[in-house]
Amino acid sequence: MTRNAVEKTSVTLLGLGAMGHALARAWLAAGHPLTVWNRTPDRAAELAREGARVAGSAAETVAANSLVVVCLLDDASVDEVLGGADLSGRDLVNLTTSTPAQARARAEWARERGARYLDGGIMAVPPMIGVPESGGYVFYSGSQELFEQHRQTLDVPARTVHVGEDAGHAALHDVALLSAMYGMFAGAAHAFALIRKEDIDPASLAPLLADWLVAMASSVHQTADQLRGGDYTKGVVSRLAMQVAATPTFLSTAEEQGVSPELLSPYFELMRRRLAEGGGEEGLTGVVDLLVR
Repeated sequence: MTRNAVEKTSVTLLGLGAMGHALARAWLAAGHPLTVWNRTPDRAAELAREGARVAGSAAETVAANSLVVVCLLDDASVDEVLGGADLSGRDLVNLTTSTPAQARARAEWARERGARYLDGGIMAVPPMIGVPESGGYVFYSGSQELFEQHRQTLDVPARTVHVGEDAGHAALHDVALLSAMYGMFAGAAHAFALIRKEDIDPASLAPLLADWLVAMASSVHQTADQLRGGDYTKGVVSRLAMQVAATPTFLSTAEEQGVSPELLSPYFELMRRRLAEGGGEEGLTGVVDLLVR
């Protein structure tokens, strides 16, 4: 083992699914001593050939190093895997997808067991891990001091972004961004459905659609500015009243093309509700307040 590798932080990793495997390979490639465990042992064979130490149990894996990273199926899996492990004195970094409430509860759970805790939300798919130019990154929340202590190691698989001391904020940022992504996918699906029966090559629509979505993406800054300032008419160029008046055209076009409006109708209904409340001079920001219960 090289002197450089010895000086690097040793990492324990539990969970070797597609994401866990990618994380492991990134740390190994960077020279970090790595101890791994997975409920299906054969998933660790390739990593063992690359230099990872494979532990015989979850408890043994946790005992190997002070920095313990878990990347499991769900929050319940964390209980199942770590339930019998001694976490005292450990720094637990949880990259398992969870809700904000689960993350906060897990932070308290870790504290009661003598561990310090960071929660993480991975904004990447496995092929992006360990590839700096891919644009992938990981949200972290919890102790700023703990984050800074391990930042250099956590930066290896993907760029890190600390989003607050509240342990639930990484999960919240993760789900917020992914929710917006699925909304975009829904709009794209509707667009492709509209041309599906026509003599139009989807490949010819794709670059037009991509460019249009990029152009419209900047509107999130105006939404944020209006939410912060409270003036939903500030900078508006397309009034809600005008946009609502145009919605029948979208619905009629869908009907003509034999396309279900189910991806558009809920949003149009929210627009109509906001208009009925007197928001005709606003843009679309008022819809946000209708969604908050």
